[in-house]
Amino acid sequence: MSGNENFSQFDLELYFLIVRLLSSGPCKKTAEVLKHELEECQLLPKRIDWEGQEHFRSLDSLIQFYKHIPDDYLKRICQRIGPLLDKDVPTNVTGIHSLLGAGRQSMLRTKETITKTVWTSSDHVATFHGRPALPPTSLASPPHLMDILPSRQLHGQMCHQHALPPHIYNHVSMFCRTLGHLTAVYCVAFDKLGQYIFTGADDHLVKIWSSIDGRLLATLRGHSAEITDLAISHDNCLLAAGSCDKLIRVWDLKTLTPLAVLHGHTGIVTSLEFCPLPRGDVRFLASAGGDGNICYWMYSIKSKNFESKPVKFIERSRAGVQMLCLSFSPGGIFLATGSSDHVVRVFCFTGPVPEKICELEAHNDMVDSIRYGNCSNQFVSGSKDGTARVWHYERQEWRCIVLNMSTKTTGVAAAAGGNSKLQVTMVGWNIDDTLVITASTDFILKVWDPHTGKLIYELKGHEDEMFVLEPNPVDTRIMLSAGHDGHIIIWDLDRGQQIKSFFNLIAGQGHGAVFDCKWSPDGQLFSATDSHGHLLQFGYGSDEKHKRNPCEMFFHTDYRPLMQDANHYVLDEQTQQPPHLMPPPFLVDVDGTPHPPHYQKLVPGRGKCSHQQLIPAVGLTPSGQCIFI
Repeated sequence: MSGNENFSQFDLELYFLIVRLLSSGPCKKTAEVLKHELEECQLLPKRIDWEGQEHFRSLDSLIQFYKHIPDDYLKRICQRIGPLLDKDVPTNVTGIHSLLGAGRQSMLRTKETITKTVWTSSDHVATFHGRPALPPTSLASPPHLMDILPSRQLHGQMCHQHALPPHIYNHVSMFCRTLGHLTAVYCVAFDKLGQYIFTGADDHLVKIWSSIDGRLLATLRGHSAEITDLAISHDNCLLAAGSCDKLIRVWDLKTLTPLAVLHGHTGIVTSLEFCPLPRGDVRFLASAGGDGNICYWMYSIKSKNFESKPVKFIERSRAGVQMLCLSFSPGGIFLATGSSDHVVRVFCFTGPVPEKICELEAHNDMVDSIRYGNCSNQFVSGSKDGTARVWHYERQEWRCIVLNMSTKTTGVAAAAGGNSKLQVTMVGWNIDDTLVITASTDFILKVWDPHTGKLIYELKGHEDEMFVLEPNPVDTRIMLSAGHDGHIIIWDLDRGQQIKSFFNLIAGQGHGAVFDCKWSPDGQLFSATDSHGHLLQFGYGSDEKHKRNPCEMFFHTDYRPLMQDANHYVLDEQTQQPPHLMPPPFLVDVDGTPHPPHYQKLVPGRGKCSHQQLIPAVGLTPSGQCIFI
């Protein structure tokens, strides 16, 4: 009986190899049954004569004819397929092969199936442990909205990566560029709700802006030197500002009342951060100074009273040492600091007061950038020696993975001393800590695997040094960078590609270097500040609300002289009042000229004033200077 009409020669040869493999193993009876059925159905390779006629051959005759074919020939073929396929399409786990694998472990994988994955509607509906499945990085095209909405209707959830494909960031636009300071603005921050933007500048002022419509809401005066850093408490109630005048001023965000003037440093305040660790009613504010000291300021969240004397660590190992940067761990138990003496110091908050637990001497030059992970106990430090180091605590000691800035994407590092001209300017993480990003003096962003130290991507687009690396707070794929070349670039870290770039071109003045940039907490807005005193606001949708504002916004009281008492609290010299108790100011331009009445209604407290009340009375001093009466 013949039943091989629908079988190819390859199928018949495969049957022959299968029965040979079975006969050499423990399944002797199965091999005999298969042999009988194959000979009965004539499903074995046939002999073809010179006229093209096929002639059936028994299994024994085939074994005698193909003496060069061993019993385990099929097994050997399968063992060779994996290594050969790895050369063309590598697996996820190198060296592990399985005939039953799937995806990148499948023996049937091709470049097309790996790099261009297509998801069906059922893939979007499927959940894993009650949550939507994460999309593969090889997804051929962004999911269609008609696939995403049914999945949300069925289980009430949807994946953020599905709802916001990377190309959606192409729709980000600049709402406004507002001149609000007379000098460079080095600090910008959002409050925890994303409603307000804070800027700190070299003109000694801290200003509060609306993130909704771009209005100038308030000016916080008191500092007598440049603002170096801003910090917002985790309960969104306090704003702290550090300055070159060696003071830290703290304001209540609800009333704008100055709560404390902290005097513990004898040098400039270089960095500030509130500790996220809750400890009853007690909280801490940490500050680093150019005097080589780290100060921990204790305060009560109920009374908002600060201790007058901090817990101070004097870390000046030699003359001229400065503490340059600090960063808290996500839970607030640990604090890592960098300094000009090349040492990374780690402090612990498990006791009643902070204590130093180690000094890590691995860098060969100053450590001026440091960043803890967003959800892990790793931190990365960047140094002028051309390396960054990813630190983690393992087996009772701190270990690090070295990231050499001279490494190229081929994985080959330069020879010893080859990175002497490169310096790390900034370090950062993406929001889920799966990637480390570094910026260096060759104007290239490098994306690393923090677990292996492998360089994944080199991101090129800047033409000058970068000091801003900000991960999107909700989207793990997105990173924002800005630099002195005036470029603000949004990057897709999954693909190592630039999504959108903005250039801070100022009419008649060339480009303005971007000194700081921050995302809003929901990741929908971001704001930047530049060397010319501007605040730039970006986001989605219409800029109609922002167009209602003048392009120059100052209050007439911004630069009026102040009087300072022994405790460093200030009064306005002209009115003898605390700045936060003064009546609503008038809105003026950069020259001090009042804006028209319809603009004055933008000032908080003047929205319901009559037209006459919106026109300031101006007088002249004996010296001929124009003043508001």
